[in-house]
Amino acid sequence: MKKNKIFVACDTTNIKRIRQIINYTKHSKIKFGYKFGLQFLNSKNGRNFVSKLKNNIIFADYKLHDIPNTCASTVKAVRDLNINYLTIHISSGLEALKAAKKVSGKIKLVGVSILTSLDDKSVRQIGFNKKVSDLVRYQAELASKAKLDAIVCSPLEVKLVKKIFKREIITPGIRFTSKSGDQKRIMSPKKAFNNGSDWLVIGRPITKGNIKINLKKLSIHLGQ
Repeated sequence: MKKNKIFVACDTTNIKRIRQIINYTKHSKIKFGYKFGLQFLNSKNGRNFVSKLKNNIIFADYKLHDIPNTCASTVKAVRDLNINYLTIHISSGLEALKAAKKVSGKIKLVGVSILTSLDDKSVRQIGFNKKVSDLVRYQAELASKAKLDAIVCSPLEVKLVKKIFKREIITPGIRFTSKSGDQKRIMSPKKAFNNGSDWLVIGRPITKGNIKINLKKLSIHLGQ
């Protein structure tokens, strides 16, 4: 039976808490990886901690967004971390995506589409005159042209993206209830997998409060 694959968003600078998360998610029927964002990677002990992690799937969520030379140079600068996945905003443009991909080596370069905290109203406020779904479609085409290894999109756009982008799809915006918090484009774990997501990214529904209880809730949602 194929395992469900989930990246736990380790959005804290508390090393002890992160060790708990890793320990509680070992030997599970679910295949877990660990996502570290800017909060942790820029903390005093974060980078050093990640560099020493072994036998885990590591997702470094840097969300690079800069000119081609800077994006490529940053990818080179973090290769010592032995990470498996690294994010770059697709809105950096095709040339930046290609430049970063060229030097990524064994690291899977992941294109980030429109953030799940944004909706149609939010993107209009930024200055876009298209709907989120249209923007994500264009970005999926760019990610495909740049030959990226994976793409991040909300669960609402997975079916659309799968028609264009033929590699891994990673999906944040996962909630166990209808309470969305600061996310606007959300879905339950089971529905997201059914839509075609390869990986889900789940943070607070797992890491906030009692991790063991939250993992049991996750298993129930997935029917395991």
